[in-house]
Amino acid sequence: QAQLVESGGDSVQAGGSLRLSCHYLGHGYNIYYMGWFRRAPGKEREGVAALRAGDAYYTDSAKGRFTISQDIAKNTLYLQMNSLQPSDTATYYCATTDRWVDAPTSPDEYRFWGQGTQVTVAS
Repeated sequence: QAQLVESGGDSVQAGGSLRLSCHYLGHGYNIYYMGWFRRAPGKEREGVAALRAGDAYYTDSAKGRFTISQDIAKNTLYLQMNSLQPSDTATYYCATTDRWVDAPTSPDEYRFWGQGTQVTVAS
């Protein structure tokens, strides 16, 4: 049974930084893509960044501010977030998929999800 556990969410001031972690285990299949997504209050879940074999994909909201990375030895996916803004306030989720996808940052492409970690950015 695949499990993904996010951590690192917190409340910060605008302009601050956070690093989210996602520990994944129990995957009895080849992970093709790993990604970070978020859901802001009253909005649909949206993509942030995705990673496959060293290739990173970012949505426009994340480009230049966020960095996705992975420590394979630790089974951990990271999201370094810099220059945070109040508009980044959301619950952040990590997810994996076991197949090729056409849109790596689309939540619809992913099958396995964590429970999320809350990020709040104050102005």
